[in-house]
Amino acid sequence: MTPAARVQAAIEILDGVIEGAKSNGAPADRIIANWAKSNRYAGSKDRRAVRELVYAAIRACGPVPKTGRVAMLRLAEVDPAIAPLFDGSNYGPPAIGSREKAADGGIVPAWLGERFAASGLGEEEQSALLDRAPLDIRINTLKASSETIDLPVAAEPLPIAQALRLPSGTQVEQWPAYREGQIEVQDLGSQIACLAAEVKPGQTVIDLCAGAGGKTLGLAAAMENSGTLIASDTDRGRLSKLPPRAERAGAGMIETVLLDAGKELDALAQYRRMADCVFVDAPCSGTGTLRRKPEAKWRIDSRALARYAGVQDKLLDIASELVKPGGRIVFVTCSLLEEEGADRIDAFLKRTPGWQADPAPLPAGQSRGQGMRLTPFHDGTDGFFIARVALPC
Repeated sequence: MTPAARVQAAIEILDGVIEGAKSNGAPADRIIANWAKSNRYAGSKDRRAVRELVYAAIRACGPVPKTGRVAMLRLAEVDPAIAPLFDGSNYGPPAIGSREKAADGGIVPAWLGERFAASGLGEEEQSALLDRAPLDIRINTLKASSETIDLPVAAEPLPIAQALRLPSGTQVEQWPAYREGQIEVQDLGSQIACLAAEVKPGQTVIDLCAGAGGKTLGLAAAMENSGTLIASDTDRGRLSKLPPRAERAGAGMIETVLLDAGKELDALAQYRRMADCVFVDAPCSGTGTLRRKPEAKWRIDSRALARYAGVQDKLLDIASELVKPGGRIVFVTCSLLEEEGADRIDAFLKRTPGWQADPAPLPAGQSRGQGMRLTPFHDGTDGFFIARVALPC
């Protein structure tokens, strides 16, 4: 592909990303993957270059652009090397018209920037969301240790013993250590969230929103594969990915439970007042992961935030029915917004007598209400809110 053809391909993909954002359709990574399958003439360098153009254009635009072309014109304002590629050549984009206007720039849409500011995130904090995220891995202590692990490249040590950092794009899935279950790809912030649970061997632990089980595997390692660990979720597709991952990781003590939305406690009835810890990695806006999924800023609005807050409240209430006296709830969202963090814990403590804040000692983060917030700017992690509440004996 010529450089101009790569730009045109990125424009066409951006049209799909924009439509997906407006209609809650496929995310950018899936649209890019589908384009690659449909255009097998594109070599690996072409695919990588097109992908980089798409994400660079998304990061360069604040609000949702009208078209992929105006999004790419915005990138041309940021990167002068792009404009000459609008040359009207075969497979390239038409020349830029004298009256054409680029999409508006910015970090996020204006309304979201205001929410960030109200949540205590200044310009530097918000700008850090435009950076590319590094690749963090977790050494699976069920199969290896920091002393015994053998990796093909040097890795940067991080604040917790089993966490290492690699350059973005490192193909760890091709390493023997990955295939053998000795390492898992997991952001440092996600690993710190698991650390907050302070689970121990022999305990009964419920991962209420397990998804595909990334944090479940971290909890299993901390429990040394001993005890009861329930991984539950309402999403059958995501939950079905956990058993093969658990087998590769050597985590044989995980039991999956598919939940029926609105009837979660029915499926978990046998664990009512039995859990030492319920881990609630709640669905949220994902504003803490914009480095990885920059188009997420176009897929949320104030109504969606209100819906997420309602779901988070419901999940905390469900968790409170499962914890035994002396146990705890760990509440986690990958959000930087107050309404999906400190506000939810404050509301829970007000409406649920007997519970109290139980601050977790963490190696990173800043206090936010009754919890801690991790940010890309301060901590080099994805954005997370992490809080722990306890039910005294």
